[in-house]
Amino acid sequence: MGNFTKWIGATLGWSFGGPIGGILGFIFGNIIDGLSEQVPAAKQIPKGSGPRRRSADKTQTTPGDFEVSLLVLAAVVIKSDGNVKKSELEFVRMNFMKMYGTSRANKAFKLFNGIMQKENIPTRKVCVQIREHMTHAARLQLVHFLFGISKADGMVSQIEIDTIKRISVYLYISNRDFESIKAMFYKKTAYDPYKILEITTTATEVEVKKAYRTLAKKHHPDKLRHLGEEHIKGAEEKFQAIQKAYEIIKNERGF
Repeated sequence: MGNFTKWIGATLGWSFGGPIGGILGFIFGNIIDGLSEQVPAAKQIPKGSGPRRRSADKTQTTPGDFEVSLLVLAAVVIKSDGNVKKSELEFVRMNFMKMYGTSRANKAFKLFNGIMQKENIPTRKVCVQIREHMTHAARLQLVHFLFGISKADGMVSQIEIDTIKRISVYLYISNRDFESIKAMFYKKTAYDPYKILEITTTATEVEVKKAYRTLAKKHHPDKLRHLGEEHIKGAEEKFQAIQKAYEIIKNERGF
């Protein structure tokens, strides 16, 4: 318990307050109830009290804040269709292993299991807290990760799409950005590079190039540098999908 709470305390900033802080308080209460050994009084967190509130930093999101936000929203998506699949849980675990290494990933997954046990997650309130403190680029990355989770079992259900769409609206992600990210994962019809670039097949060469430059700037991995190198890889995957779409259109049109 001591190491777990030290890890949480050392990595979180604004997540200690608001609805996300309330979820963490629920988890800490359950962990304490399940301990067989005596927890030193100085380490105990009264059940239901939740973590202490910290002063909010509206300009900087710590890696821990992003981590917890991602886990909470991942739980919302995974539970949305009423069927918690092992493949989706494994996707979360494996991605955290890649990003953070075994030790930190195990702590994160322990936290994730606690979040999954909470029956009702106030999705809109959680998203409001996130958007008040997190940059637009980081919020786009959250949506990208959520689609990755939903695709972990080989398909993206309509319920999951609707849930991610609702989360995107709460996060103030535009419909064009949402459809662009969805096109990177959800291929109900043929692969559509135009949708990824947020344009139509009637776009001119100038419009295609402008769309590519705009998206490349919006999704550039450097915009997530403040979250740590562990989050750059996911951003690079999104960036590469945009580059691939542009190259396909460019080759088709011969410019």
